[in-house]
This record gives sequence, structure tokens and C-alpha cells, in this order.
Amino acid sequence: MARTAGSHGPRTMEAINEAGLKLIYDHGFEAMSLRQLAAEVGIQVGSLYNHFATKQDLLVGLLKRHMETLLHSLDEALTPAAGAEEQLRAFVAFHVTYHIVRKREVFICYSELRSLDPANYTVIVGMRRAYERRLIAILERGRAEGRFTVEDAAVAAYGILAMLTGVCTWFRPNGRLTAQQVAAQYTRMVFDGLRPG
Repeated sequence: MARTAGSHGPRTMEAINEAGLKLIYDHGFEAMSLRQLAAEVGIQVGSLYNHFATKQDLLVGLLKRHMETLLHSLDEALTPAAGAEEQLRAFVAFHVTYHIVRKREVFICYSELRSLDPANYTVIVGMRRAYERRLIAILERGRAEGRFTVEDAAVAAYGILAMLTGVCTWFRPNGRLTAQQVAAQYTRMVFDGLRPG
């Protein structure tokens, strides 16, 4: 790869993040070396330390950025004044589409929790819990409105999230279904499981 112009600027940090995602996705965090990362970006290994102090800092930075984007994008996708059914439709469509488009980030966020030190683990898991709470709140609101039958909103949310996130393992952009068609089918399955009676 051609050397990135400069080794201090935001463009270099963006290149480091992109290369870090690729290498961690392809090889795993423990197997990825800083020498590989520097070579991928086109800078000297020592220049990496202009952007992060340790390899752990690189990983937690990638995961925090992913979770911040996920939470912010979800909040933009949900209409606060909408009813629970509309919010749930928006949540499912958002979750499926986001997880298809950002498959690498999602995979790393799940698979590399084990590589975080305890303090960073607590931060990232806390951000994941904030995302889960958005869905739990929608389900509880739907139950209060008489729209959903939900015995335990948290258990229902975890089941829904597991089903939706599974799209990362099988969806192919050139497959027979579009992301929108998959989201529509998942939406029907979610609502079928929640409708009273």
C-alpha cells in the first residue's frame, strides 16, 4: 500500500482504523501485529504511536466508535412521537440494514470482547446494554399500549436481537434477497411473535 501522506493527521487515523478493522476481521486481534498494521497503512511502526498508545487502545477505540455510531444512528432512525409498533418496525429495519452494511464492525464487537481489559470491557458492554434498553423500552411501551403480548421484555429483546443479528452470518449482497426484503420478513416474524392472541 502507498505511504499515507503525513503520519499525524485525521486521514492517517482513518486509514489506521480501516486497516485495523480489516486485519482484526481477517486474523483476529491477538494474531494481528502492529507491524502488519503499519505496513497496511504505509507508515513506520513507530508512527502508529502518534495515534494510540497501545494495541488495546486501538481495539477499544474501534469498538467505541462502532457503538457510538450504532447508538446515534438508531436514535436518528426512531421517531420519538411514534407508537410502539412504528418504532419496532423502524428498529428492525435499522438493525438488519446496519448489521449487513457494517458486518466487520459487528463481528469484531462480538468476537473481540474477550480481548478487552476489564475496564474497557465494562465500557463497551455498557454501551451494548444501552442499545438493548432501546428495544426493551419499545417492547414495554407496546405492552402498555396493548399492542404486544410480552411476558418479559428483556428476554423478548434478547431473542429478537439474536435473530436479527444472525443476518451477518448468512446474508450475501449478491444473493436472492435484498436487505429490505430480509428486513420485511424479519419484521413479520417479530410481529407474529408479539401480537396478542
